[in-house]
Amino acid sequence: MNAPFPDPAASAEPGRAPLRLLIAAPRGFCAGVDRAIEIVERAIAKYGAPVYVRHEIVHNRFVVDGLRAKGAIFVEELDEVPDGAPVIFSAHGVPKTIPAEATRRGLEWLDATCPLVSKVHRQAERKLESGHHILFIGHAGHPEVIGTFGQVPDGTMTLVETMDDVAALRFGPDDKLAFLTQTTLSVDDTHEIIEALRARYPQIAAPRAEDICYATSNRQAAVKQIAPECDLLLVIGAPNSSNSQRLVEVAVRNGTPARLVQRAAEIDRAWLDGVTTLGLTAGASAPETLVREVIDLLATFRTVTEETHVTMEEHMVFKLPRQLAG
Repeated sequence: MNAPFPDPAASAEPGRAPLRLLIAAPRGFCAGVDRAIEIVERAIAKYGAPVYVRHEIVHNRFVVDGLRAKGAIFVEELDEVPDGAPVIFSAHGVPKTIPAEATRRGLEWLDATCPLVSKVHRQAERKLESGHHILFIGHAGHPEVIGTFGQVPDGTMTLVETMDDVAALRFGPDDKLAFLTQTTLSVDDTHEIIEALRARYPQIAAPRAEDICYATSNRQAAVKQIAPECDLLLVIGAPNSSNSQRLVEVAVRNGTPARLVQRAAEIDRAWLDGVTTLGLTAGASAPETLVREVIDLLATFRTVTEETHVTMEEHMVFKLPRQLAG
């Protein structure tokens, strides 16, 4: 437990000065992640262990290890799943060929794809049906991008990652174009790319609503609010978590150094040299347990004063698959 008042002797040393900790809210788990984890837990309860999960259910090692301990087996491809076993698809979404293969093999499958990602999949199908070529703004190789490209035939969607990619496009003014985006992108960077696409192709069709998900936008907005007051900002999240990486970028864009950590043990005490105000947030796949773990470690370094800065509240809840409902 933290001391109620700073130790005067400790405060006299630069490295032991009191630390003001600004904690962003909202942070951590979003509704899509909550749903995906619950799907795995309920599937284990319904079918018994083991239950197979194709890819990490969400991008967080702590969460994956916890589910593995309960009876989940994580695999890369369906050929690693025994015939007749239950298998779950990750929150990032999968190409259409994956559930088709699972059905062909007689596997009991459950789809933990975030409903907001599924919404983008349906938009891609509709844009294709209406004759559009889709310019998809996202990061090459990310599971969500792979899953979205897998909803449409090859050659009907083009990936756009950067402003340079916009400049390199070779479509004309008469081409029927539409754009969609990955749900976990930087709001600011994506806006720049969208404006560049609209300037070059005034005919381009936009989605009915922004594809970047509410949780990604909200966590970035929360970082923007606290970053100007911080000497350093820590983001709890995995290196392969797009939304967590974007939080680091948002802080840096606002002039604040930032570091991504998966667990408290990764924090180097030297990072806090000269830091009087520290910001803290967590990506959408990081549980609150890890936030408290980091705070507890910081309290062993310095006398910590916690301040939670709430930019908005979230109340989103997504339904479970029909196999697990009720």
